[in-house]
Amino acid sequence: MTRLILIRHAQSDYTLENRYCGFSDPPLNNRGRWQSKRMAAYLKNVSVNMVYSSDLRRAYETAKIVFKNESIEKLTDLREMNFGIFEGLKYEEIIEKYPKHYKDWTDNPIKVKIPEGETLESLSKRVREGLFLILSQHKDRKIALVTHGGPIRIIVCDALRYDLEMFWQIEQEVCALNILDYSKESLPLVVKMNDVSHL
Repeated sequence: MTRLILIRHAQSDYTLENRYCGFSDPPLNNRGRWQSKRMAAYLKNVSVNMVYSSDLRRAYETAKIVFKNESIEKLTDLREMNFGIFEGLKYEEIIEKYPKHYKDWTDNPIKVKIPEGETLESLSKRVREGLFLILSQHKDRKIALVTHGGPIRIIVCDALRYDLEMFWQIEQEVCALNILDYSKESLPLVVKMNDVSHL
C-alpha cells in the first residue's frame, strides 16, 4: 500500500484577499507561516519516504516548514490551474473587467479555456500525469505532496471515481490535510479529507 499525504499550501495574501492566484507566485504571509508550523507539529511523528511540492513559492515554503528535515522535489505538474487573465483579480473585479469570459467559463469550466490560461481538462491531465509518475516510483511507501486546491480536488475526484463536474464540490481550506491510500487490490481509500483540526 502507498500512502499519500496531501497538503494544500498555507495562506498567502492572495488567498486571504480571495484573489485568483493560479500561476501567480506570492509568498506565504505571517499567518501562512504560522499555519505551516502548526501542520509541522501535527505531523511531527509521521515519517515519509519522499516529499514533492509544486514549484510555486506558497507551496514550496509550506513544504519547507512542514518537512524541514526532508529533501523536497519540485514538480511543475503540481501547480495550480492557470487562470490567465483572471490572475490576481478578485471575483468582483473579474465580473467588472471580463463579464463575458467569466460567464463562458462558469457555464462550462471543464472545457472553456480562460484567455491566456488553461481548461480544467488540461489541469487534470497534467496533475494525473504527475501523480502517476509519483505513485509508480514509490510503491508501498509514504509520500507527501504539498500543492494547491485545484490539484488536490482532481486527485480526490479520481480517488472517489467522481467526474470533473464534481470538482467544485470538494472543499479545500488553506493548509488542509488529506490522506489517501493506494492499493493494487482495491480502489484508492480516502482516509482523511480537508482536515484543518491542527489550526
